[in-house]
Amino acid sequence: MIPVNEPALGDQELANVLECVRTGWISSAGKFIDEFEQKWAAFCGRRYGVAVSNGTAALEVAVGCLGIEPGDEVIMPTFTIISCASAVVSHGGVPVLVDSDPSTWCMDVTQIESKITARTRAIMPVHIYGHPVDMDPVLALAEKHGLAVIEDAAEVHGAEYLAGRTGPDAVWRRCGSFGTASCFSFYANKLITTGEGGMVLTDDPAVAERARSLRNLCFQRHRRFLHENLGSNFRLTNLQAAIGVAQVDRIEEIVARKRWMGCMYNRHLKGIPALQLPIEMPWARNVYWMYGMVVAESTGLDACEVAKRLAERGVETRPFFLGMHEQPAFHRRGLFVDERYPVAEKLGGQGLYLPSGVGLTEQDLERVCHAVREVFS
Repeated sequence: MIPVNEPALGDQELANVLECVRTGWISSAGKFIDEFEQKWAAFCGRRYGVAVSNGTAALEVAVGCLGIEPGDEVIMPTFTIISCASAVVSHGGVPVLVDSDPSTWCMDVTQIESKITARTRAIMPVHIYGHPVDMDPVLALAEKHGLAVIEDAAEVHGAEYLAGRTGPDAVWRRCGSFGTASCFSFYANKLITTGEGGMVLTDDPAVAERARSLRNLCFQRHRRFLHENLGSNFRLTNLQAAIGVAQVDRIEEIVARKRWMGCMYNRHLKGIPALQLPIEMPWARNVYWMYGMVVAESTGLDACEVAKRLAERGVETRPFFLGMHEQPAFHRRGLFVDERYPVAEKLGGQGLYLPSGVGLTEQDLERVCHAVREVFS
């Protein structure tokens, strides 16, 4: 079976971990924590990085930095991982959903303004499967209405966006450099991995300080066990950061490998009319975190059936997200009842992604494509 993802770890990751073990710095303090935060923030064009235990924790912390009060609203795509909406709900806020762009699968930014109300506090764009959200309209709306922006960049390590493209000062910026705060995951299937792990990036020193407090139980400097606020233990370990430091040093190589993978898949699969393949808009540089495809409904097949047929041919896959408006956990809270988002519903029912790990060989990729062509022949 060709796995959907395998992490690519090398000698430097091992050397860094062994240093942690030899020196005893294996918990949430040590030199690799600071180095990882600084290196990743600098790579993304940010001033501050706050490492946390996972990507969900990064979202929880970022939302917590906004001071959300019960009933405050955060606009986000319905087509995303549940962590985005649960981070808002856990702070007493209300997620407000928009549908997906049918081409990029990211949030349809043209739907955002109609969802803004007097209770809106923030917009949460989520870059999907390696392709950036169209950020200029998001940032313009945030400025117009005085809203925060929490950028979920968990799936776009190293991806780039052409900011200000309609004016004379257009510039390519890395995803993770936008808004009030941006959030990353370093799960095992991400381009940069620490096994588990995440980070909040920001240019605001007050947000960075608040994030550090929230990840560390809101301990106070002057009296550690006196708490004015409630936080969580979302700390990253030095062991994990040691792996992350070595990974960041290879980020350009990793991004190049992922873009090669996307190009090869596109070349091999572009002639299959039953499939919608990922695109790369002129204002985006896709890193193909996961190489997805959407099966035409006219085939009579859905993603589950295609996944079954590919598994029979030795190819592991994963289904696309289901929309937040389709989640029973939120329906039981009275959220999103009777809401419909047709693009996201199609993606959730017809979309799946293929083996996409950094270590995927050309031979394995060709085997995957052969299996896909067999299914649709």
